[in-house]
Amino acid sequence: MIGKALAAAALATAPAWLPGRVVALRVKIFSLVNGEDTVTIPGERIGAEDFRRVYADPAANGRSKGAALSDLFWYWLAPGPEVHQEHLEPGPRYDEVAKCTRHILVKSKKDSEELTRRVATHVLDQLDGGLVRLRDEMMPIWAELYYELVFDEPCPPEARDLIVANADDVVSALKCVRPRNMRRRARLTKYLRRRLDDVPHPLPEALTPQEQVYYLQGTFFNTAVVQMSEAMAHLLMIVAQHPDVQRRLAEHPEDDAYLDRVIDEGLRTYPLFGIAHRISTADIELADLTIPAGTVLCFSYPDFHHAGFEHPEEFDPERWCSHAVQAKKDVNFVPFGIAQNRACPARGLAPLTMRVVAREVLRRFSLASTAGHTRSIPNRGPALLTPRGARRKRAPLVWLAVRDRWEDVWRSLAQLVFGTYMVVDARRQALCSTYFAGGNS
Repeated sequence: MIGKALAAAALATAPAWLPGRVVALRVKIFSLVNGEDTVTIPGERIGAEDFRRVYADPAANGRSKGAALSDLFWYWLAPGPEVHQEHLEPGPRYDEVAKCTRHILVKSKKDSEELTRRVATHVLDQLDGGLVRLRDEMMPIWAELYYELVFDEPCPPEARDLIVANADDVVSALKCVRPRNMRRRARLTKYLRRRLDDVPHPLPEALTPQEQVYYLQGTFFNTAVVQMSEAMAHLLMIVAQHPDVQRRLAEHPEDDAYLDRVIDEGLRTYPLFGIAHRISTADIELADLTIPAGTVLCFSYPDFHHAGFEHPEEFDPERWCSHAVQAKKDVNFVPFGIAQNRACPARGLAPLTMRVVAREVLRRFSLASTAGHTRSIPNRGPALLTPRGARRKRAPLVWLAVRDRWEDVWRSLAQLVFGTYMVVDARRQALCSTYFAGGNS
């Protein structure tokens, strides 16, 4: 009888205790992938004060070769991780790929805003509101936007569906809520191969046509779509859970300075990157420590963004009032990486386009959410959208809170199972290790 009562109590309270324990176990499993030659920064050996110094060191330029962790990331980013811009080793091939990416992304501020507004209007005009997953609603916007940047034409429905399906599959695997579905990804690969000659930009000549397809798929229709959808989901969840912020943004849509502070604080509180790993190609000398060549450097964005701020876990856009724009380099804030070590190529475009989309959403809807909001956002940002001016219903928010807590239970178990399976499968396939063992560079 007592056993049954304890089991019932454990089940009833599972949302409060189980997800945290499962997350801790997942972290332990993933930490085993790194091996003993890993240094986490900031961490026990190297503090936040040396984060930029090490990240910017010319020797912190290894991308994939020599890190067991690379096998897992290549597995998640397949097909084509060997030509993904983020994972190419330094050299002429990377330089040509990076130049192509910059060429595709370059647009005037006015043209970028007009494109984003047009695409957001097209997508959001089809959205009625109600209970939604914010990341899911944002993905079509970025799918259309990056398609148009690449192909210089409006995105057809077929392409949008393929891009969204591909991006959703990649990010779901990265969050370990589902295993990979390579057939889903292959459909976009096949479409891009058929359309490759229609790309109006000069593509990297160092890549074969198939590698050019993988480059486009990985850089623009995977990473760009996923990261921007996640960034907007975080921003809109913040708006949904901070009524004072939402009220000010809705009442003063022309206030760029305040919206920029909200975006910056969102990127500080919920950085898009968790861990960025690099491999040291030579010794790195610090004041009281030498990092040997071949060390896997794991740069923790969340820990760095929390260091040096008062009440770092709190969302407070007003904290940026005390920091002039030119002084951001003096605080622990690197939302798009370090300039000396391949900063995000969309770092100029991202905040500008986020502004436009945020305003288009707020012009149509008021937002509310009682769901959990974490950096990894595996719940995809559940929220209630109410057409602006209409009365908000309370019942859906009560249901949302209950649903999200119980989803946390099964989702954390699914992450444990799928995450463990993918770690093992990635180690078995050893995509990165095999690639470099074959003499590739």
